[in-house]
Amino acid sequence: MKKLIRGLDKFKQSYVASHQDLFEQLSHGQKPRVLFICCSDSRVDPALITQTDIGEIFVIRNAGNIIPPYGAANGGEGGTLEYALQGLDIRQIIVCGHSHCGAMKGLLKLNKLQADMPLVYDWLKHAEATRRLVRDTYPHCEGEELVETLVAENVLVQIDNLKTYPVVRSRLHQGKLKIYGWIYNIENGEVLAYDEAKHAYVKPDYSLIDESPFAEREAVEGCPIPYTIASGQTLAGWYGETDTFSVSG
Repeated sequence: MKKLIRGLDKFKQSYVASHQDLFEQLSHGQKPRVLFICCSDSRVDPALITQTDIGEIFVIRNAGNIIPPYGAANGGEGGTLEYALQGLDIRQIIVCGHSHCGAMKGLLKLNKLQADMPLVYDWLKHAEATRRLVRDTYPHCEGEELVETLVAENVLVQIDNLKTYPVVRSRLHQGKLKIYGWIYNIENGEVLAYDEAKHAYVKPDYSLIDESPFAEREAVEGCPIPYTIASGQTLAGWYGETDTFSVSG
């Protein structure tokens, strides 16, 4: 707790003091461009991974980056999703899984969780489609390979779940929404993006950088433009050599 208190003081004295114009702008409202859906895991920090500033991304975090299908649960995910698209007019969604995900490991022993962690058990049942798909499609996988396969397929299952929401279906039909699937690798900070044409996770294509969810935003008078790719900085984890990760066809 002492570290957190010291952090509060450092944040106020250093960061806030040097970003007065940004905080003044944010006090009048938020205009995030991306909804970032990721795991609650403490090793995953969406703002740090993407090097985005305060106010740039709207975040849903929970165990396993799960979005229950429309009508399946009364949690905050559906309401937050609806507000992001309808209230904030967000037009890009990223579903980001990560390596060594504890929620995906929990899927492998779901019945054992029922007695000790019944709420976790109930929550992970929303990812039953992921567990069943991997069990039936990848019978040869085991150990860490099985967990990583669950991570990869779960991102795609949650994207399918997103499409069950009326507001998502409507915006996709109108061409006003794009959905991206990412996997963040904790070991080396690299990110792989799902390529629908290749049906595989690959390194993001920098030739499409201007079409990225984090393309440069318009400047606001009196306020410096927050972090953008076009500024010459880089998204953490998008460089380096990484093999393509293929998923089932």
